[in-house]
Amino acid sequence: MIDYFAIFLTHGLIMLVCWRLLAREDLDDPQAAPPVEGKRGARGRRARRKGSGGDV
Repeated sequence: MIDYFAIFLTHGLIMLVCWRLLAREDLDDPQAAPPVEGKRGARGRRARRKGSGGDV
């Protein structure tokens, strides 16, 4: 029972993601604007953490 549930859950989520990706309008429009990034990404947080603290 657990095996069938795990298989159904993972495959169902994969199908949901594929469906949502294929339904996007910007995939068919070559002139669509690129997605807007957030204010700061993981790289900005990592760089700031790396420089803060430590023995100075």
